[in-house]
Amino acid sequence: MKAFTARLLARISLITTEALVVGVLLWAAVVVFFYLTRVVFVNKSATFDWWAFSTMDTLRFAYPGLTSVVLVVTFFASMPFLLTVGILAPAGLLWRGYKREAWELLWAVAGGAILNQLLKIHYERLRPDTALLPQAGLSFPSGHAMIGMTLYGCVAWLLWRHGHHPAWAAALLLWTVLIGLSRVYLHVHYATDVVAGFAAGLVWLILLRFALHLWEQIVGVTIKDEVEVTEGE
Repeated sequence: MKAFTARLLARISLITTEALVVGVLLWAAVVVFFYLTRVVFVNKSATFDWWAFSTMDTLRFAYPGLTSVVLVVTFFASMPFLLTVGILAPAGLLWRGYKREAWELLWAVAGGAILNQLLKIHYERLRPDTALLPQAGLSFPSGHAMIGMTLYGCVAWLLWRHGHHPAWAAALLLWTVLIGLSRVYLHVHYATDVVAGFAAGLVWLILLRFALHLWEQIVGVTIKDEVEVTEGE
């Protein structure tokens, strides 16, 4: 009995700690996103954006060969890549028997892409006119940053949940940051677009995880009730 009570208390403590951390992350991401909307669309301040461009320009002039590397990095959150991975990765997880994880990853990428387009249409910020390569579409928030966060952030979470691989999870999050920086380096997004994309992507991941957990609870209760009714008959 004592062992059972100890395990129960440990589980409750873990859930409480996890819920607290997730809640703080959600709150911080929402605050950052709406703070940036105020900076960009209300105060119309470009100080941070031009500082970021200046820093990246200094880096590019100092290391001219870096541009080719950045182009490779930025590809890994491009639409062709995301479409391919967004279909093949969930299919592979489903084939391996990870049904829940497959749906989670699919909704993370697909939902993040849809939400990103809705936000871009709402805010209607034009891209920088100093871009090093032509890019269609609107600018705020960055699609590469936002959908990259949903894809690599979701994979990082799945790796952590199933294997407790903090190194791989940290590496994926660092990779996501590098993808965001590549957009600023290439002048195809303002730095505020990128940070807002990270924040919005994190919000979507947390809300998706909560929704999936809630759905599992509802379905679980429904199945349990059906079994009890059947056994009662």
